[in-house]
Amino acid sequence: MDTLLLMGIGAIAGVMAGLLGIGGGLIIVPALAFWFPLHGVERADALHAAVAASLASISLTAMASAYAHFRRGAIEWRALGWLTPGLLIGSSLGALIVAQVSRTALTWFVAAFCIFAAWQVINVRGPAVDAPKARLPRRWLIPGGIGIGAVSAAVGIGGGSLTVPLLYRLGTPLRHAIATSAAAGLPIALAAIVGYAFAETPAGLSNWSIGLIDLKPALTIGSLSVITAPIGATLAHRWPTDRLKRIFAVWLLIVAVLLFLGR
Repeated sequence: MDTLLLMGIGAIAGVMAGLLGIGGGLIIVPALAFWFPLHGVERADALHAAVAASLASISLTAMASAYAHFRRGAIEWRALGWLTPGLLIGSSLGALIVAQVSRTALTWFVAAFCIFAAWQVINVRGPAVDAPKARLPRRWLIPGGIGIGAVSAAVGIGGGSLTVPLLYRLGTPLRHAIATSAAAGLPIALAAIVGYAFAETPAGLSNWSIGLIDLKPALTIGSLSVITAPIGATLAHRWPTDRLKRIFAVWLLIVAVLLFLGR
């Protein structure tokens, strides 16, 4: 039953990753934050373990989602190239810092971030989906990558809730922003994994654990998300832009409420 539940989480996360370019972390983290205490992990450690496992699974999801968007020619490679150095730096530092903060502080930060991201997505203004690609101001992408990487490592996400609005504001059509964000989730996840691997392993995690990362739920979730991410990517290229924005914002608000209730 536990395996089926984790597979279900992975399937939903994969669809949302492909659909919204978010890596699925905003589904995986709250789900595992409730799942870990039911399996012997102290509540004080559960959210940290959920963030770490989420990023490990995202490394698989991001590859599948990015490839699905790549096949459609939707990834902005120049923007991704400028973002990646900052993403690697920020994500590494974020993972090292988060391992030291309290559960309460991390819960409030993640929930507040979800509310901010929902507001950001609903209020963002940019070009029409079919508008010509604009030249992205390079000066914003490296510091933007550092901030996105640090927050993503702290929240356990692929960075889409920040990367998508940033690229959209800088002139990238929404579907291309989603595709580029999906690819950006891979360097974020890999850098964070290294940082969390050196943290102390909490009691209650499985024997498959390395530092804060419990590979058992991470790989189970990741294996299903790899299969379903292309489904989400297909929907992203078919559904209207306003529908994508509403789905994204509503889900972020739901996550914030669940975290506040579970703190």
